[in-house]
Amino acid sequence: MTELNQNTPLTLLATCPKGIEGLLHDELITLGATPGKTTVAGVYFTASQAIAYRVCLWSRLANRVILSLVRESMIDTAEQVRDVVARIAWTQHLAPGNTLAVDFHGRSEHIRHTRFGAQTVKDGIVDALQLAGQERPNVDVKAPHLRVYAHLHRMNLTIGLDLSGESLHRRGYRRDVGHAPLKENLAAALLVRAGWPERLKAGEPLIDPLCGAGTLLIEAAMMAADQAPNLNRERFGFHGWAGHDETVWREQKREAEARASIGRKRCKAQLLGFDQSPAALTAAKSNAMRAGIPALISLHGQSLGQLTRPDALTAERGLLITNPPYGERLGELPELVRLYAQLGEKAKALFPGWTLAVFTGNPDLGHRLGMRAHKQYALKNGALDAKLLLMQIGGAEHTPTASDVAPAQRESRAEAMPSEGASEEQAVHKAQADAKPQDNAQMFANRLIKNQKRLKKWLKQSGETCYRVYDADMPEYALAVDRYGDRIHVQEYAAPSSINPAQAQKRLYDALEVMPEALGVDASKIYIKRRERQTGNAQYQKRAASGERFEVQEGNARLWVNLRDYLDTGLFLDHRPVRRMLGEMASGKRFLNLFCYTATATVQAALGGASDSVSVDMSNTYLEWAKDNFALNKLDTRLHRVVRDDCFRWLETANAEFDLIFMDPPTFSNSKKMRDTLDVQRDHPRLVELAMARLAPGGTLVFSNNQRRFKLDEALSERYAVEDITGRSFDPDFQRRTNLHHVFLLRHKVS
Repeated sequence: MTELNQNTPLTLLATCPKGIEGLLHDELITLGATPGKTTVAGVYFTASQAIAYRVCLWSRLANRVILSLVRESMIDTAEQVRDVVARIAWTQHLAPGNTLAVDFHGRSEHIRHTRFGAQTVKDGIVDALQLAGQERPNVDVKAPHLRVYAHLHRMNLTIGLDLSGESLHRRGYRRDVGHAPLKENLAAALLVRAGWPERLKAGEPLIDPLCGAGTLLIEAAMMAADQAPNLNRERFGFHGWAGHDETVWREQKREAEARASIGRKRCKAQLLGFDQSPAALTAAKSNAMRAGIPALISLHGQSLGQLTRPDALTAERGLLITNPPYGERLGELPELVRLYAQLGEKAKALFPGWTLAVFTGNPDLGHRLGMRAHKQYALKNGALDAKLLLMQIGGAEHTPTASDVAPAQRESRAEAMPSEGASEEQAVHKAQADAKPQDNAQMFANRLIKNQKRLKKWLKQSGETCYRVYDADMPEYALAVDRYGDRIHVQEYAAPSSINPAQAQKRLYDALEVMPEALGVDASKIYIKRRERQTGNAQYQKRAASGERFEVQEGNARLWVNLRDYLDTGLFLDHRPVRRMLGEMASGKRFLNLFCYTATATVQAALGGASDSVSVDMSNTYLEWAKDNFALNKLDTRLHRVVRDDCFRWLETANAEFDLIFMDPPTFSNSKKMRDTLDVQRDHPRLVELAMARLAPGGTLVFSNNQRRFKLDEALSERYAVEDITGRSFDPDFQRRTNLHHVFLLRHKVS
């Protein structure tokens, strides 16, 4: 192995986030290095020791700078790795008494764990040091004097020294990074891609309208002030290297400090950040202070909706750059669809002639900006695929969206009469086929408005506050939209395989954009979930853990609902008439509720005068919810009990009689808590027989289920008095789809 000295050209590797290798290549040239091969997430280069230090200090894009000691091919076994490592002159790199750590990346047929790989490299280093008469070094994985880099991929082994130490993206100015932060070197890459250095020279201002903790602004300010991004770092990896030259380092540091001092004084750049969060602005101010550029950034507490253009900002051209939320979870979309649309509207209204740069992990949300990107760059934000979209901002004129249609125009479309001889539904479908995308979204909004108007009289008479507004009325918008007071619960039906997923996604975003205005609610109070064909007890599985529940009123009952954490909300709205009927039938009756869920039917029966009740379910979560519903209605739990059990097993072993039984089993369940699977079509005869065995003479079993094609077993009709009341079990908000459930009354036949 070649021994290193001060004049030896060093072979190095600079690593970086995927997608910015080309930018890093160009940056290395400006720093005086000679780039070589570009690889995935890295660039090899040669440089003197002074330039290597300069790259560590000045690179805005690199993660790490690795001094390559050896690169060997055809390496597979641990013995081969150890032998290669042992041949390196480690006394030139690790001083006696200093600690080390090994970062091992990759694997081979014989080395399948990074910990084993790191141990193998460490053993090779120990072998070499002991052979040279140097004492065995200690390992310190957190703060070693020397960090060794090892990479094994496709039998190619690279061993090097990490000259950077802690990753270079950690500039030291951020303490509280918050949720899913934008790394500093990625922020710098976005600025370079958006042309900030050139715009800076042209005197263009920069604004981040959703600045958060200010990372984009601070990186832009350090560029404007000619400040090295790692100027304030106290220690680099090379400080623990035996080959470190302190004189060379101090010269690099002095030069950088002088440039920053001059640059901060000369900087005339206009850098503005806006955010509605006081906590975010406080963090941004603290970060700017630690970065040493607090005077270069102007921060303002304004939401995107309140955003105005400062009077002092007269430039005809500038850069509007931001990293808005992406909506990685479905439930975040309602607010974000409106946020992106609002960002586009504000950009066009306030900053015509400027450039808008938006970094997003959800390009479909990017489409809500209402502008076409003239450039797109694929990048990675951690493990997430993301894109930087660059758009030239035009004037206030733009392609009209659904929200742009005048109220009078909306009303005329909503009330348009179908042509003679055609049904209203056929006319609507034809209009949808002929319409432009924004017209389709407006038709959806019109349908929401029309449905709300249709239900107005019934709602006033009934006093109901929880009801269905829309249920896939238009094929293009396969959604169920339910109102719970001032909140909206949206369920997206999974599109069939014949539908283009991208088109389905766009229609969902169209719907979410017009929904707040059409229903008169804030976007933050819209909750969305995707409903697919359920198996087992999937409808009861937890989706989140917010615990965000609130109280609603149904008749005389007060009930808890949760729109965020589960697919279902705790209240099946289509069964409202059945619960009302149970309340009317329950006076003085002994009531049994099987598959009780959150026991909303029991609450109605108890308030209707049931003498006592038993509610049976397998879920502890929903039985606790049931108890909370009982407490909310001040029900005596000595009279109204909940039982955790398999309903089959409970019915087989119970010996009590009941005057009124309600049974609403799931369509299918394969819960591990059950002895067998449940298929309501197959198993309902046995269930009904078991329930009827517990029904007192003169009593009634109310049997309900949600199997769309359900057929009651004929033998049950022969043995019991059966009445199908399905047609009477839907209120006006569900009369469009009367196959959502089936309801039967069963009684013992009188001899």
